[in-house]
Amino acid sequence: MIKYFFPIVLISMMMPVAANATIIGGNVTGGTSGGTFVQISTIGLSVGNNNQQSPNLFGFNEDQNINITSTISVNTGTDPVNGDVVASHYIFFDPAQLTSVVGWVDFDANIFGIITQTAELAASDFLANSGVTYLNPGLRGLEAGDFASIDGTFANRVNINFTAGSPGDYIRVLTMRSPRADVPEPSMIGLLGLGLFSFFGLRRRRQ
Repeated sequence: MIKYFFPIVLISMMMPVAANATIIGGNVTGGTSGGTFVQISTIGLSVGNNNQQSPNLFGFNEDQNINITSTISVNTGTDPVNGDVVASHYIFFDPAQLTSVVGWVDFDANIFGIITQTAELAASDFLANSGVTYLNPGLRGLEAGDFASIDGTFANRVNINFTAGSPGDYIRVLTMRSPRADVPEPSMIGLLGLGLFSFFGLRRRRQ
């Protein structure tokens, strides 16, 4: 049994693992919602159809560190072009009634650009999180009077000012390569360590 255990451990070490979150923080600083920023879990998540009905500003990570092969059009900032490495993130506000939120979200890499309009969101959906269900795609984006901008001091920060009701406001933020997305989860490192410990423990007992 032991002779098969060590190769399995090595294979596990070579397998891709979930990355640490590349949204590193956020804050609600104004508006009428009274909510907070929440980095939401993507497990079983559906967005875009009044699913949250919450005063909070939400964010989650989409595909990370994708080497793109054609230009992605953004509405604010700089278009990533062929050969660029892109990490994608989804920020949204879905209150129960018409209300506003002002705040910011930080990432672990500088921002290429922000996608705020329906057509550009649809064209960049190849970067969507495969574990998330995106509803009402034709109603995504921002309306007149809503704003999302790259901070003038912190190039890794998006500032937002949304007023929304149904079905909410949704944007995609494209950043440069995420350093944290290349690092294995601490839980995975611990699991591999436990596996090696068990292997050497079994080997010692047999000896």
